Amino acid sequence: MRYGLDISSAGSWGDPRTMAEMAALAEASGWDGVFLEDYVFFPGGLESFDPWVTLAAIALATDTVRLGTLVTPLPLRQPARVAVEAMTLDHLSGGRFVLGVGAGDPASDDVRARGDALTARSAAEILDEAIEVINALWSGKETTFHGSHLDLSDATLRPRPLQRPGIPIWVGGCLTRRGPRERALRWDGACLYGTPPPTWRDVTADEVRALRHDARERRGDDTFVVAVGGRERRDDLDAEIDYVTSLAEAGTDWWHEYVPPRLPYDTARALVEAGPIRARPS
Repeated sequence: MRYGLDISSAGSWGDPRTMAEMAALAEASGWDGVFLEDYVFFPGGLESFDPWVTLAAIALATDTVRLGTLVTPLPLRQPARVAVEAMTLDHLSGGRFVLGVGAGDPASDDVRARGDALTARSAAEILDEAIEVINALWSGKETTFHGSHLDLSDATLRPRPLQRPGIPIWVGGCLTRRGPRERALRWDGACLYGTPPPTWRDVTADEVRALRHDARERRGDDTFVVAVGGRERRDDLDAEIDYVTSLAEAGTDWWHEYVPPRLPYDTARALVEAGPIRARPS
């Protein structure tokens, strides 16, 4: 199992230069990936910087860690712009970029700033169409797409991403529901989150096994990536190790640990430098 760091280009240490330094420290401290939340207007009114520009700085400051967004709310973005920015980051990083996508939080300031009604259903429909458009553009072939929400004619994006057949697309969310689960299984991976606060419930090992089973049945192989996480480290270290170990034994590929931007810089840096909590050897 690999270990990812979820951080945000927000708060007192969220500027691109400091984030690049933090990512380089993460790489040196044994983390396998650095992933950023993707907001325009960060929740809680924290000062924030663009995560995509920040990822460019991180790409230049690191050599081996995977990097990406967890997650980009595609219904709020222009798909062709996302496609070209992701392709550029893939080249800049030497083929290390992952595009995490989701429908977006209907209560977020980003959704309110959109200025029109975005229902759960329409967001899901736009998400499906946007993923199709982005993936088609990465082929380097002329792309035409006419959907219920998106329309594209005779568009060609070159160069292609470095990764073949394309940049990995991970679908994020609470995948116990059929729709999000089916969407994730059509692509390269899933990032599972527990029930949101204040009633947080962790993803269970049984849920990972069920998703892994469904992916194997659907695809006929074990190439589907299962990532779990998005929460802070808890104080009970033994319990955390037990939990992470159970996820690894269930077939989880990535465990992501969240370091919130509200933490003081020195505290956040110490957490990153300490490295990830690792599963016990099997």
